[in-house]
Parts: sequence; C-alpha cells; structure tokens
Amino acid sequence: MYKVQICGVNTAKLPVLDNREKEELLIRAKEGDAKARDKIIRCNLRLVLSVVQRFIQNGEDPDDLFQIGCIGLIKALDNFDISLNVKFSTYAVPMIMGEIRRFLRDNGQIRVSRSLRDTAYKAIYARERLAKEKQKEPTIGEIAAEIGIDKKDIVFALDAIQSPVSLFEPVYSNGKDTLYVMDQISDNKSTEEKWINNIALREAVSRLPEREREIIRLRFFDGKTQMEVAEMVNISQAQVSRLEKSALRSMRKYFE
Repeated sequence: MYKVQICGVNTAKLPVLDNREKEELLIRAKEGDAKARDKIIRCNLRLVLSVVQRFIQNGEDPDDLFQIGCIGLIKALDNFDISLNVKFSTYAVPMIMGEIRRFLRDNGQIRVSRSLRDTAYKAIYARERLAKEKQKEPTIGEIAAEIGIDKKDIVFALDAIQSPVSLFEPVYSNGKDTLYVMDQISDNKSTEEKWINNIALREAVSRLPEREREIIRLRFFDGKTQMEVAEMVNISQAQVSRLEKSALRSMRKYFE
C-alpha cells in the first residue's frame, strides 16, 4: 500500500543510494557522465514526491506538480556546486519548491498581467531576502524601499496573485453540518430597512417561530456570522446553521 505510481513512475522501485554513492554520482554527473546524471535524478524522485505532497491541497493535478518538481530537481543538479559542504537534497528542496510555486502563481484561476506578476515576485523575493538579513518579517514599507516600488502597487500586486477561495469552500464539519466560507462572512449592506420595504418578505419572516425569526434578523438584517449569532442566542453554531436553513426553507415555501 506504500507504492506510489505517478507520471508512470513507481516511486517504490526507485534506487536508494548511500551518501558515498550519491557523492560519486554527483562528481561523475558534473564531469558530463549522462548515465550518472540520469541515475542521480532517478534516485532523487522520492525527494520531488515529498515536496509535491505539500502542495496537493491546492487542487492541482499531482502529475503536473510532479513534472514541474522534476524540472526544479534538474535545475538544482545543474546549479549545484559539489565543492560546497552542503547535501544535494538540502540544496534541491528550495529549488523544487520554487519551481512549483512559480507554476502555481503563473497558472492561477484568475489571469494576472505580466507586470503585476513581476511586481509581486520582486516583492516576494525582497521579503525573503530582508527576512533573512534582519531575522524578522519586513514591513511593506521596507519592501517598497528595497525594490523602489510604491507600497500601494505592491499590495495590489500581491493581492492579485492570491488564489481565489469559493464561498462554498468547507472550513469545518462535525459529520452532519458543514460550515462554509460564506457562513463566516458578515453582510454589512443588508439592513433591516431594505427588508421591511418588501412587504411580502416581511410577512414571510413574521410567520417564522420566534427563535428562527431572531436568527434571520441577526444574520441578514444585522449582518452577523453564524458564530456571532450562536454566542448571542446561546446555542451552538451547528444549531444556528440548522435553524437558519429551516427558516429559509419555510420562507421559500411561503413565496411559492
């Protein structure tokens, strides 16, 4: 059950080398030995897989991520300096992760202009560089000064490359009731005045049991989240969710 088949490669059957063998292969590969190069790549495919597993939750195809990770592995091999006292795996992991991250940024669900992506990447690289130098997270102002770009432009660019989240993305489930992103969003635009102006809607609300009517008022008149409503009426969030759904079903039947 531990065998993993990905991109036609059974990673359970990949060669496992000791440190001495790896060092010898690296030297030969750097000297131009094609067979040694191929073998050092194959014996490090498990390393690629371990990195890919960190990104599986993004919803991307694992095969695609694995192939992109292999490109990062090859780049790491091409740029690795065997004269340094550093393990190849230590050097390769950031290269593999960087290649996958670039792929995810450039292939997001929302298309972002090249100029915005370039600004965002400059800001990200500057942040990483400043964090290493100062041993603390840099501010937007420090990043802006480092790369010579206005703070507003940096914030806009970083927001643009973020992956969108569906309102129906589940954030919690107790086995019966699921809490979605939309349940955690307050609606400050929905006011009681707008609802009361609609007589039919007001009548539908008035027909609800007292507790359901109170939950509907807090959720849609006052723009409270389910967690906030649960605290105010002293019941669990799961109960709020059930009562809210029941109230909405009753209101729909009234309009039908």
